[in-house]
Amino acid sequence: MMIRVDKDAEPTKEGGRMHIMVCGGTGCTSSSSMKIIENLEELIRINKMQDDVKVVKTGCFGLCAEGPIVMIYPDHIMYTTVQPEDVSEIFESHVQKGEIVKRLLAGDKTAEEITNALDNVEFFSRQMRVALRNCGAINPEEIDEYIARDGYLALEKVITEMEPEDVIDTIKASQLRGRGGAGFPTGTKWSFAAAQQVAQKYVCCNADEGDPGAFMDRSVLEGDPHSLIEAMAIAGYAIGANQGYVYVRAEYPIAVERLSIAIEQAKAYGLIGKDIFGKGFDFDLEIRLGAGAFVCGEETALMTSVEGKRGEPRPRPPFPAVKGLFGQPTILNNVETYANVPVIILKGADWFANIGTEKSKGTKVFAVGGKINNTGLVEIPMGTTLREIVYDIGGGIPNGKQFKAAQTGGPSGGCIPASELDTPIDYESLIALGSMMGSGGLIVMDEDTCMVDLARFFLEFTVDESCGKCPPCRIGTKRMLEIVTRITEGKGTMEDLDKLEVLAKNIKASALCGLGQTAPNPVLSTMKYFRDEYIAHVVDKKCPAGVCKSMVKYIIDTDTCKRCSICKKGCPTQCISGDKNTPFSIDQDKCVKCGLCMEKCPFKAILKNA
Repeated sequence: MMIRVDKDAEPTKEGGRMHIMVCGGTGCTSSSSMKIIENLEELIRINKMQDDVKVVKTGCFGLCAEGPIVMIYPDHIMYTTVQPEDVSEIFESHVQKGEIVKRLLAGDKTAEEITNALDNVEFFSRQMRVALRNCGAINPEEIDEYIARDGYLALEKVITEMEPEDVIDTIKASQLRGRGGAGFPTGTKWSFAAAQQVAQKYVCCNADEGDPGAFMDRSVLEGDPHSLIEAMAIAGYAIGANQGYVYVRAEYPIAVERLSIAIEQAKAYGLIGKDIFGKGFDFDLEIRLGAGAFVCGEETALMTSVEGKRGEPRPRPPFPAVKGLFGQPTILNNVETYANVPVIILKGADWFANIGTEKSKGTKVFAVGGKINNTGLVEIPMGTTLREIVYDIGGGIPNGKQFKAAQTGGPSGGCIPASELDTPIDYESLIALGSMMGSGGLIVMDEDTCMVDLARFFLEFTVDESCGKCPPCRIGTKRMLEIVTRITEGKGTMEDLDKLEVLAKNIKASALCGLGQTAPNPVLSTMKYFRDEYIAHVVDKKCPAGVCKSMVKYIIDTDTCKRCSICKKGCPTQCISGDKNTPFSIDQDKCVKCGLCMEKCPFKAILKNA
């Protein structure tokens, strides 16, 4: 077998050096990637190959379903699901002999000529990495590696060659929209703050990322923290701010550590701090830790939290660009939005505006999870269809199941049914379907998902996370949850469906902040596209997906049952009766619907009847 070396691969092999990139993101770290690094470094030391081989702890590659991931340059070979015990084989075969370990290869393991660059692995081939451009390609704890990939060139260009208004005009011309949820034009937001004639202004970053299943911003912080620092300094120059704050949840320890390291390195290099590039521009940056409150994803609540107060939203107007953090003009964008800024400055507004759709430019990062084979992080041009994400990039639905829906926007979003699989993913298309872009969580559901129970889950989350400041959110969402819970328990009525819709519309119209206003979306979208499931729960007292436990019955098929007692022995509530001479049966009053009996039965004699 031959390895074809890509001469343009990065990092390059200089002085005979091979780079072994090991994912150091949260997912792979939790799956022993640090032990993989330790084992590799030990073998390199034992074999005295320190001058020839370098192990690099890098950021998330995105293919989280197959982590831990090891990438070897300049051969451009990616290994997946690597375990610490596989290290010796990789080292002896690939590093020492140049022979590929085929069983661990990403992508096609059967090809004679292995050209395993990211673009040749189907998961990556349809992606376009802009915000994620450096994740998996550099050591995030080494500023020189970021600089080697044009890092801080955009900041230098801005400070030494452009006026603040030129920067804002460039961002406006690129048509970059906020990636945190609402999609407000970034350049317009910056221009509002720039127009305020005051001495003190602030630049803030929302790295709180509270949507269930979302980890886009975390991955950028873990894999490319300097891109955020550079972008926030550019934003500070554009609006006339000398201080920035990154609001990141304390549950992201790796992200916080790497961002802290990056800030100290940038200060040491004079890239933030006083008199940057000798042009009299000052900009400092600090981290503020959040306690994981979902409401602090709302901009005014976030700023209130940064100020050291309870995170609650404020009425608007005045908007933060006029009166924000500490009562001063403030801009707030999320990590992904900022990550696009240096590229736009270097490659030009036209380059970025030529990607995507008419009104949604550039790329979007999604954390894809749920019932899909390739869970992970993907970055696609705006306008890519949901079908491409689910089947071409995501690898389809496990176990041959049918796609049922996808939830975008988390608790603030809605469901996209199978009939809309060919919908292009952009801001306008999602809103038209009753969903929203959100920060980028995309949860895939198969035929076994109960959409009523899904709505209950998101409502439960919203009720728990409501700050309680306004009655529509504090009381209204709780009433909605009570109704949906009744429905999942088989106690709902048709009048309940009418009440749900009235409550949802009232909350949307009267809640104080965007989080409360969007809280009813999961209920409204599931009722719109899956109303038949609600009716089945209410009228037939059945859960079509067999999920809602109050409506599920496990029944023993006496014709198939061999009376082996395996189910009886494994039942935690002893609700199964019968013996060799008496047919087995299940006491429905005692049954807790755990499903262990059906799982354990070797003869498939236990049926689930919803």
